[in-house]
Amino acid sequence: MRLTTQVLSNEEQQLVHAQSLRILSEVGVRFHGEKAVAILQANGARIDKESGIAHLPAEMVAAALTSAPKQFVLGARNPKFNYPLPSPVTRYAMDGTGAFMVDFVTGERRYGEGRDIVDSLRVFQEADLGVMAWPPVCASETPAGSRPLHEFFAMARGTSKHGQHELHRVEQAEFLLEGLEAIAGSADALRELNPYSLIYCPVAPLTHDGEMLDAYLELGQAGIPVMVMPMPVNGTTGPASLFSNIALANAETLSALVIFQLAHPGRPLIYSSATGSVDFRTGAYLAGTAEMGLQSAALVQMGRYYGLPATSAGMTSDAKEPGAEAVLEKFMTTLPGVQVGSDIIVGYGEVESDQALHLEQILVDNEIAHVCERIVNGVTVNVEKDLFEDILKVGPGGHFLANKSTRAAARSSEFYLRQFSNHASHETWLKDGKPSMYSKAREKVQEILAAPMVDPLPGEVVEKLDGILRKADAALQED
Repeated sequence: MRLTTQVLSNEEQQLVHAQSLRILSEVGVRFHGEKAVAILQANGARIDKESGIAHLPAEMVAAALTSAPKQFVLGARNPKFNYPLPSPVTRYAMDGTGAFMVDFVTGERRYGEGRDIVDSLRVFQEADLGVMAWPPVCASETPAGSRPLHEFFAMARGTSKHGQHELHRVEQAEFLLEGLEAIAGSADALRELNPYSLIYCPVAPLTHDGEMLDAYLELGQAGIPVMVMPMPVNGTTGPASLFSNIALANAETLSALVIFQLAHPGRPLIYSSATGSVDFRTGAYLAGTAEMGLQSAALVQMGRYYGLPATSAGMTSDAKEPGAEAVLEKFMTTLPGVQVGSDIIVGYGEVESDQALHLEQILVDNEIAHVCERIVNGVTVNVEKDLFEDILKVGPGGHFLANKSTRAAARSSEFYLRQFSNHASHETWLKDGKPSMYSKAREKVQEILAAPMVDPLPGEVVEKLDGILRKADAALQED
């Protein structure tokens, strides 16, 4: 039997939905930009022209939920990594655009660069439970006006798994589309295979950034999927109760579904979230908390309530460095999402409230993910697992080491053997230099980075991307 949980009962899910509809109709959502308000008004939304606040009726939400696809495939440059949504298992994504990189060689904490994106995704390529890449740090050395493009294309260089990132301005859209079509091979292949998607975060509370939204509506012509990830924080940008923050995040997601489906009916969308809370003693943002894990799981349930692909943030930590605190917080923010069946949990690689990337943490997080999967897979009870005859044969005082069933168990998935943990005796551990899961993960990172790149982009595609970036750098200069 699988180990499952239910954070929200069926009745509580209906309450969240009702509260979200009330927020959308009575409080409304502010839409900035040039495109959204006109689309909403043309479809019957009540708009306050001075504030740009749109009041969305329940019927409009229901229509958007009807037109949004309930299943599709997140493709990948290497088709073996294609990932159907929804999924019967939980898989994982890199965390994204943190400010800092902890240099793998020197240990220096510095601003992230494009080379760090490539290196981290080479490591992520080898994380077997990882299915979706994000650029985990900003490419701080690149021009601000075209920086998201540099990050997007660095991600594509580093991994052949599905890639997801964001844009900030509508002028960036044409360059991104040209680059993604070059990687996919054609506009038709990009639309059909979905090898790349966009992450879209409404601005909590209840606001849509005009530049980003206009860019995403522009890219709707190409059918690029969007993962909607609201990020309200209890006590600051969200209300100071879990229930109301969940309802607010749900309302923000529904408002995004409305505008994206009105503009391009049938566009693939993914329901997601990345809530946080405030440290009421200091005012600091917190991501590695039990409350974050609970809210993520509850919002996965809401995505399932609507029949949509549902993902979530998780694997998060506020620890300032890798270690026991990071492992504890990552475990407790991940397990609830796995138990409710999140399709993808976003969070590999970073600590310090999603702001600092450590390459070895990517592999440690992959091991934590394996442990969570093993726990959720539970206990199998069937004829094959009934070993009464072994018990009868061994009897009192014997042992089961020589049994065929024991040898079979050693090669089965019933007992997960962790890759980086050390189970040697104390004496052997001392003799080997006191290895830890992190030291073993570092050895694996060194091995990966020393080896040839897996699934590299063809040289002619790299040349095209470099040319597109040169054009974008010149055209998108900021004052």
